Amino acid sequence: LFYFPFRYEDYSQVTAIKDLKDGMQTTIKGKIELIASKRSPRKRKFITEAVVVDDTDRIRVVWFGQPFISKILKVGDIVYLSGKIDSDIFGVQMKAPSYEKSKVIPTEQQYSLKSHTHRASVFSEKSKVGDETTHTARIVPMYSLTSGITQKQLRFLMSQVVGEAEKIEEWLPEEILDEVDLITLSFALKAIHFPETKEELKQAESRIKFGELFVLQLRAEMIRQSIKNYSAPKIKFKESETKDFVKSLSFELTKDQKISAWEILQDMENGEPMNRLVEGDVGSGKTVVAGIAAYNVILNGLQTVIMAPTEILAKQHFETLTKLFGDSVSIALFTRAQYSIFNIQYSSDTKTGQKKELLNKIKNGEAKIVVGTHALLTQDVRFKNLGLVVVDEQHRFGVDQRKTIREKSGDKNTVPHFLSMTATPIPRSFALTLYGDLDLSIIKTMPIGRKAIMTRVVEPRNRSKAYEFIRAQVKQGRQVFVICPLIEEKVEGGSRPARTGVQEKKSVMQEYEKLSKKIFPDLNIGFLHGKMKSCEKDKAMEQFSNGTINILVSTSVVEVGVDIPNASVMMIEGAERFGLAQLHQFRGRVGRSEHQSYCFLFTDSDTDKVKKRLEFFEKNNDGFKVAEYDLEMRGPGEVYGVTQSGMMNFRLASMKDYDLIKLARKMARDIDFEKYPELKDRVKEWEGAVHLE
Repeated sequence: LFYFPFRYEDYSQVTAIKDLKDGMQTTIKGKIELIASKRSPRKRKFITEAVVVDDTDRIRVVWFGQPFISKILKVGDIVYLSGKIDSDIFGVQMKAPSYEKSKVIPTEQQYSLKSHTHRASVFSEKSKVGDETTHTARIVPMYSLTSGITQKQLRFLMSQVVGEAEKIEEWLPEEILDEVDLITLSFALKAIHFPETKEELKQAESRIKFGELFVLQLRAEMIRQSIKNYSAPKIKFKESETKDFVKSLSFELTKDQKISAWEILQDMENGEPMNRLVEGDVGSGKTVVAGIAAYNVILNGLQTVIMAPTEILAKQHFETLTKLFGDSVSIALFTRAQYSIFNIQYSSDTKTGQKKELLNKIKNGEAKIVVGTHALLTQDVRFKNLGLVVVDEQHRFGVDQRKTIREKSGDKNTVPHFLSMTATPIPRSFALTLYGDLDLSIIKTMPIGRKAIMTRVVEPRNRSKAYEFIRAQVKQGRQVFVICPLIEEKVEGGSRPARTGVQEKKSVMQEYEKLSKKIFPDLNIGFLHGKMKSCEKDKAMEQFSNGTINILVSTSVVEVGVDIPNASVMMIEGAERFGLAQLHQFRGRVGRSEHQSYCFLFTDSDTDKVKKRLEFFEKNNDGFKVAEYDLEMRGPGEVYGVTQSGMMNFRLASMKDYDLIKLARKMARDIDFEKYPELKDRVKEWEGAVHLE
């Protein structure tokens, strides 16, 4: 019953034969006058031909390769036929229609063209046609099939069990059904398979979609309420010091940055733990907003930890924050390979000794801001008094990880405030669904003076011109990123992603060899891929950052956060292999200074679909617009890789159901789970059915 149709054919209108026109998709009801199967002399295929008559006219019907039809349908049978009308020199005909015998046996006169006195035909029958038919003369469900089963067989099986829907228990409380104006689940299940009207189908879809979205929102609300059960340190807003800090910056904050910072500062003044996601386009200045929050935490005598998914990004945050705060704040960097602290000298010369010293400075509270990777979750890291946790690009920072961080803090009675950041623009509908437990702050406006990046799809014949342009940019002192896609291995029955590290390396090294030996032998070219050791990656990034390397050939490892202000060209090979949201992330690696920047897209594909997608990307610099378009074109699973988030467990709901998403979120907010224990049970049942991160 939960195997839903993926589309419907509307054959609910029964048309008189005399009114049929070429191209119509419709249903007729009539009597079979003639039917016979024969083998085609030319193609040696069976053709079944019939003449069907109603009380207005007659029509030719033909089926190909189905000789058994002439054994099922006989002369004199009353049938429904649904399909497309064609016409040729002999008049209208139906080719390969769906067929079904009528269960109502009319009198003989009803189908006599000579008799005009009896008009009690099918067109004035009072019986509901939909009750009489399964495959024709109704809104017909179409299912996804597997080998060995046909639409007709599956519809027949569904028609045999659809009555069992009455035994399905309703899990939504009656008050919610009434408030949202929804039909019951059992009625929705009947109507989703065999709707009598379009309105009935719409109501069925709404009930099932709402249920799917509501479970996800209930789960988010359970997380939200469990976090709210704890108390958090009250971070008092230090107005004058914060204003002085903002004035000391070398740039002016955008309106969105000010609003987001204010939302965070207000949240932290409460005794409840903040739980917020800052969503901002590439280069919109999220780190500064996190810095303002961290500064207030420090002024309140507490520590801040900032966690990033990669060492490259952690080091970059460390460098950005040291520039922001100068000598006024001691900031530490802690990853698996690096232990450093700004403004404090080590007494030890050894790596082990320095690590021990840094751990002590974190534990005794000397290190006010600690930046690092998930290495910060290891057992030996302890904080004196943690007030704020900032997590970059890891929105699903789990309940267990929060517990780990809480246990590391000096104050066992409170939990730190939590701020998540993402540079991936996520359409609001998607963010509300996937991150329903998080409050949202959105930074859309770009820093003042930032030039729009010029994006071009480069045709193969213009590749050499693009290379000349790149050489000219390097001569002017600029630098260039070259991104290579993950190569797909061809396997029997299709393709699958290749083993990541090996194929990434192969792809990058092939491009590196080509550029360094054939195209730009006189330039310094570096490379970066997944198989390199951490120290090798750092060295390559360091050389690119200080200008030793002119062109860096890389995989998508540079997708998030890498900041090289001098880089002005982003060249992407195999652009069709990436989603638009990912291409936008790559594009955001350039255009981070006063220099005009460029993004070149290379593709070997000439399909209309690829062309349309890349042309849209070429014309749009707004990451949120790009994300909306990408979501619409490819769906959430491909765009955001959310197979583990429960999104792909939806049977009917999608991110286009924005009004239903908002409604489900509203109904879930502050719901009393003690009053509705069945809702809690439903969430647990759902969690058992999907594999969550």
